[in-house]
Amino acid sequence: MSEVKIFAGESSKYLGEKIVDYYGQDLGKMDLHRFSDGEISVVIEESVRGAYTFFVQSTTAPSDNLMELLICIDAARRASAGYITAVIPYFGYARQDRKHKPRVAITAKLVANLIEAAGANRIMTMDFHADQLQGFFDIPVDHLRSEAIYIPYLEKQDLSNTIFASPDVGGVKRARTYAKHFGRPLVICDKYRKKANEIAGMTVIGDVKGADVILVDDLADTAGTLCRAAEALVDKGAKSVRAMCTHPVLSGNAYDNIAKSKLKELIVCDTIPLTQKASKIKVLSTAKLFSRAIRNTHEHRSITALFVNEQE
Repeated sequence: MSEVKIFAGESSKYLGEKIVDYYGQDLGKMDLHRFSDGEISVVIEESVRGAYTFFVQSTTAPSDNLMELLICIDAARRASAGYITAVIPYFGYARQDRKHKPRVAITAKLVANLIEAAGANRIMTMDFHADQLQGFFDIPVDHLRSEAIYIPYLEKQDLSNTIFASPDVGGVKRARTYAKHFGRPLVICDKYRKKANEIAGMTVIGDVKGADVILVDDLADTAGTLCRAAEALVDKGAKSVRAMCTHPVLSGNAYDNIAKSKLKELIVCDTIPLTQKASKIKVLSTAKLFSRAIRNTHEHRSITALFVNEQE
């Protein structure tokens, strides 16, 4: 069987190091430098000929992270790598996944095309903004789910007074997974936006009086939705509000918004590194899950077997 080579880009080196630690080998050697004009140059400093080659890189802002991933894939393809997998813990540009008004780009499809054109044979990611993004690719997609991390974490806690909540109508399916697994009620926060990153109103659908509420979302950008939802839930009588969010994008005033919000705690994954210390934010690692998924890919074993509650 071909050997495995795991590399990590600049934005995800911290995660790549934890993945290879679980996997039981060293991170692949790769030299990245920039010319004086900012142009990226990548040199893979060990042979990948015929190897199962994995590149770990979240495509969060700035866009250089995406460009770096594309260059790494191209370098491996030209070095005769046997099978190239782009491990993208956070898939950026995924929120622009349809034409919701005239003359806009569908960037999720554009990025999918770029990754395939660069030479990737497979994509491995976690919690797309919308599940249907898997259909944007013409190569296999391993769509890992954060439930495999969050459910074991929650199973160690007392959830007898817990209600799960979706911060918007679009995330109901995600929140329902937890409510169904733990046999707990589900409520919905219906939000209305006037423009991107700005919420005009929030309505709670369901009874939360005296309950400990857990909000479930895929990402937090400015954290405006989560903070407004927490405020609305407390106003409706919730005893406490926590939130679970896979991708801590946390741009703009997000950290300040969270600190001043009625959220008791925000639990996130390490698909994107935090840029500030925050007492309300708890980080759970995805490294072990990605390590197991990489091993299963190499050994031609099921990836679905890694999912928690796959039948629900």
